[in-house]
Amino acid sequence: MKKNLISIIILALLVVNIILTSIMMFSVTSASSKTAALVDNIATVMNLELTAKAETGEEVINVPIADTATYDIEEAMTIPLKTSEGDDQEHYCLLSIGFSMNTKEKDYKTYGSGDLSQYESRIQDKINTVFAQYTIEEAKGNEERIKKEILKSVQEMFDSEFIFDVSFSSIIYS
Repeated sequence: MKKNLISIIILALLVVNIILTSIMMFSVTSASSKTAALVDNIATVMNLELTAKAETGEEVINVPIADTATYDIEEAMTIPLKTSEGDDQEHYCLLSIGFSMNTKEKDYKTYGSGDLSQYESRIQDKINTVFAQYTIEEAKGNEERIKKEILKSVQEMFDSEFIFDVSFSSIIYS
């Protein structure tokens, strides 16, 4: 009789275990599907951000590296910055800058197939104009915004978007 009673208790515990396991599986599966949906939503949003419009309202341009040419202004530029209120000392920015160009853009060949040396002084003027609007504190905190402003200014100068990126290879503030 003891053996039968123990067998019945074991059987009851097995049934309870199967029931609890199935309940746990359904609850974990639903939570897992909700997590998968959340990850899908995040991936969708991230993909939208990659192809979304920039702050300026212009589309973000994705150019393959094979279709990219670069032009670096050889001489480092020393640019005077706007003086801060209460600071009578002049501050400067020592900058090496480069431009990324889309070789598939129609205006790339029009403007010397990537050799911008004949336009270098005008480009430097645009860069000086943008940096002159910032104090040293503002310039340090807004480098990405400055890059966008330089890019916009240079694109307006050429009336083309064959230059699609600006990069600072070195930047030193003093």
